[in-house]
Formats: sequence, C-alpha cells, structure tokens
Amino acid sequence: MKNVRSAKGVNYSQTDNRVEKISMRRGAVILPSFKAYEEFKWTRKYFEQKPEEGYFIWVKKQINHPLTTCIAISLPKVSQEPRNLVIIEKGIEAEIYSICSVVKKNLCGVHIGKSRIVVKESSTLKMRHFHNWGRGDRVESSIKFFLEKEAKLSYNYKCLAVPETLKKESNTFLDFRSSAGFEIAVLAECGDVDMHDSIFLNGEKSSGMMKLRIIADKNSKISAHSKIIANSAGKGHLDCTGLLLDENSCISAVPELLNKNKDATLTHEASIGKISEEELNYLRSRGLTEDEAINLIVTGFLGENVPFLYKGRTLSKDYM
Repeated sequence: MKNVRSAKGVNYSQTDNRVEKISMRRGAVILPSFKAYEEFKWTRKYFEQKPEEGYFIWVKKQINHPLTTCIAISLPKVSQEPRNLVIIEKGIEAEIYSICSVVKKNLCGVHIGKSRIVVKESSTLKMRHFHNWGRGDRVESSIKFFLEKEAKLSYNYKCLAVPETLKKESNTFLDFRSSAGFEIAVLAECGDVDMHDSIFLNGEKSSGMMKLRIIADKNSKISAHSKIIANSAGKGHLDCTGLLLDENSCISAVPELLNKNKDATLTHEASIGKISEEELNYLRSRGLTEDEAINLIVTGFLGENVPFLYKGRTLSKDYM
C-alpha cells in the first residue's frame, strides 16, 4: 500500500502517531483506544494502562462487509506503540483486515503493537493480518485471542517483507466447543525473526490448528516456537514447514505439545528443507530461468493465489 492515507474503505487509519481516519460502520463502534478507555470503563480490564494510540472496534450487530484497519509509519525514526482492542458480540460473524506497514523503506522505525481480541459465544471472526516492513525497522507484535463457548476464529498472518528484527507472539485461549485455525507465512531476507505462537485448549471439545510456512532467504534467521496446551479434552494439530534458500541463513522450528488431559489428542508435523532439483528441472523445462523457477516455488509455498511480487518480479501460477 503506497499511500495509506488515500486508501479507500479503511475504517481506522493511523500514520505515525496520528489518527488519520475513522469511518464508522452501522452495527460497530470504532474509536481510538484512548477514547474507548475513557468512555467505556469495562474496556480497562483489557489494557495494562491507558493507551495513547491504537484502535478499539466493538461489533455489536451483524455487519455484512469486512472492517479494515491500517497503521503505518511514514517518517524516519518514528516509534509507535498501538494498543488495540476488538470485541465481537454474541452470535455475530465478522471479518477484519489489519495492515501494519511502512510507507517507504529505510525509515528505521519502531512498531510495538499489542492487541486483544474477544470473540463471544457462538460468534465467528475471520481476521487477516498483514505486515510489510523495511530492513532497518524493529517490530514487536503481541496478540491475545479469547474465544468463548462455541466461538470460531480463522486467523491468517503474512509478513513477506520482514524488518531487521521481528518478534511475534500470539496466545489463543479456547472455551467449550470453540475452535481456532491459524495460517502463518513469513518470508525473511536479511532479517531476524523470533516467533512464539500458542493455543490453549481450556474447554472440552475445543480444537486448534496451526499451519506455519516459513522461508529464510539471504542472511536470515528464523526461530519458530509453536505450542498447543491441552488443559481439557480437545484436539490440536501443528504443521510447520520451513524452506531454506541461503547458506548463510538458518531456521529453527520447535513444535511443542503439552497434554494435561488423558482424553485430548495432540499431533504435529515439522520439516525444514531446500527446493528439490526435480521441481527446478520441471520449471526450467517450461522455459523459466533458475531464479524465476525458485521465485515461483516460493510463491506457491507461501500459498499465494494471486500474482506476487518477489525479488522485483511479479509471479503467477500459470506455469504450474
């Protein structure tokens, strides 16, 4: 997104430390976090202290279109600390697109974001979270999901342009018959990525699935810790696959299952490897150079269904 401030359809837009736009939607309350803290005392239990920036979204009635938030850095050496809170009321289906990015590269910004997401009984939330950074940036992202009885969550996180350092943490707490599905994709080039993602099966018949796709390219390090803790009789599965593209990079994948209930079932699979010669030879036989073939394989590995810009080329799956 080249110019966040001109983006259409954005419900909350923040550039640097300024709120640029709030577009209300019938059935939802959208405010800066500090105003929600002042107006709704019940929100204070979700904040460590009064927030100075960030957004508050309270979906009170059914809405039929996605809500979109965008928090961007546009000036050099800006430091952001957004504190976000999302509440989805009982029996509602909601969809949110959340974008955190820089307007241009080489700004050396700092983004330290914390979010709390509450999905109430029998509600469904589909959330897509996109990060896009410059190599000199430092980013820390922490998010907690609280799913009440029979709530459902689908969470898709993608960071295809990592900062110099990225620390990412998510903790998800599931109640009776609630379920959460995670798809996480990270492409690191000249970056240091530390990821900690945990699912807590606290309610009977709850279920959680986590799918990680991580790629370490030039001079990168990725450490991915994924964990499922079964405190009640539920089901959980971890699926972590890493692709190593550079001799000077490394990937550490640490899946962990902690079962505290004899009726719970937890499984995992993890693998780290390189691109196979068979795949490269096939694509080269279709007229691609080796670099183009590698780029196309990366695109497919990350689950991109539309043309994807990687290393200066726009790629598609037409060759597959």
